[in-house]
Amino acid sequence: MAAVLQGQKLLLGVSGGIAAYKAIELVRRMRDAGADVRVVMTGNAQRFVTPLSFQAVSGQLVRTSLWDEAAEAAMGHIELARWADRIVIAPASADTIAKLAHGFADDLLTTLCLATTSPITLAPAMNNRMWAHPATQANLATLRERGVQLIGPDEGAQACGEFGPGRLSEPEAIVAALVMQVRQDVRPPTGRDERHA
Repeated sequence: MAAVLQGQKLLLGVSGGIAAYKAIELVRRMRDAGADVRVVMTGNAQRFVTPLSFQAVSGQLVRTSLWDEAAEAAMGHIELARWADRIVIAPASADTIAKLAHGFADDLLTTLCLATTSPITLAPAMNNRMWAHPATQANLATLRERGVQLIGPDEGAQACGEFGPGRLSEPEAIVAALVMQVRQDVRPPTGRDERHA
């Protein structure tokens, strides 16, 4: 793959859900595309995948706690929030989406999202009924109004045995969508109204 994300500093947030295992391949594909990737995991994500797995594919230490004394001595959560060109959360669970919509900051990932001025992209993954629930859709609407971008979810068979929307988009599709987002972010102004071009 061409280095289409060359120079991009991507902070990948991994929240809880069986789809967390796909995020390992996502890190690999982000790096193949030229991005510098650092990973932050929630406590629930660590129940599905180990930090060591992400360290191996990212080449960077993985942050898992707001209470990392060595990192926080230098206000590490603020440093990470400033470092990232974009925060990508994949998988983004219903719980994490709700926390972001309501401004909670009770772990490292949600604190980073409140502290950053960089764009945030969510790749949701959850049971299709959770995805369709009015509370989830209201939370997503709130986040979209704030400029948060979404990738997916896809429709298909789910780990719970049901079928429907809620599957995490495949890593290659997430990277392709990120490339489009980055290109839109850096598109120079044309000086004219594109709607009438």
